Amino acid sequence: MNGKGTRPALFFPSLAGFYDWAYEYSYLIIRVTAGAILLVHGSLKFKFGLAAVAAAMAKNGFFPAEAFGAVAMFLETVGAICIVLGLLTRFFAAAVATEMFFITFFVSFPHGFGFSAPGGGYEFPLMWGLIMFAIALRGGGPYSADRLIGKEL
Repeated sequence: MNGKGTRPALFFPSLAGFYDWAYEYSYLIIRVTAGAILLVHGSLKFKFGLAAVAAAMAKNGFFPAEAFGAVAMFLETVGAICIVLGLLTRFFAAAVATEMFFITFFVSFPHGFGFSAPGGGYEFPLMWGLIMFAIALRGGGPYSADRLIGKEL
């Protein structure tokens, strides 16, 4: 529903029951997908190791590089798992959105918009940052560990 509590009329009113049923599941799909894809990136960082991640952080001007590398590895693994589960969702999604802000504007922005540009543009980090920001605003949703325990930030 939009902010006024109403939805536009459906072209096919017979689909109303399906859309009502699927409404909250759509957010679950977004949250789980975003967390799972982030987890793949975090897992790759562990494959390369902290030294390699810290070297990339230093190359991009983030010091102390080891601390920034460790935080990125933590957010993209533990944080990603928590986002998938909907546990401490707002905290981890906001932290990842902040990470993506720095990647977008301090690493990728000088390369232009297109991610396929040499050096990688800011297209995808911006998109993922905004998705994580939206997840932080909404929280875990009805199908989350946050909801199950009855607490969220």
